[in-house]
Amino acid sequence: MPSNSILEQKKAVVADLAEMLKNSPSGVLVNYQGITVDADTKLRKALRESGVKYMVMKNSLTGRACDEVGLGEMKQYLSGMTAIAISESDPIAPAKVIKEYADKIESFEILAGYLDGAVVSKETVLSLAEIPSKEVLIAKFLGSIKSPLYGFAYALQAIIDKNGEEAAPAAADAE
Repeated sequence: MPSNSILEQKKAVVADLAEMLKNSPSGVLVNYQGITVDADTKLRKALRESGVKYMVMKNSLTGRACDEVGLGEMKQYLSGMTAIAISESDPIAPAKVIKEYADKIESFEILAGYLDGAVVSKETVLSLAEIPSKEVLIAKFLGSIKSPLYGFAYALQAIIDKNGEEAAPAAADAE
């Protein structure tokens, strides 16, 4: 039987993880078996730079934390050597970084994830990883609206240039 201090430590770990899960938009659960120390160090650095916390924790503790926040479905994936990557703000970041390493390391496998409080499949995590970053999406959006606006502005200017003097009196008469 564990002593009270060990039990209290475990409860604190579960409470901390549950709080992180509850306050994050997304996370990814992986089987990290077979990752080298060098690759693991690079993975952790890339995750940190993306605002993602990466933790290796006992499956039983992770399972309890998942239960506390309504992600109990995640427990079915908790076997073997698992780790969890939890986003602090960007819902796509954990999937993007983890997928990059899963593609490079055959034994490193995405198991499942969660998004906005719901457990999602490995396929959904992989789909999330394919979404361009927020900055790229904004740039594409601005580029797509800029082109028609320029065309519209040129057309208006051409009408004004063509009608020139005629447009001004017509506008004055309308008032």
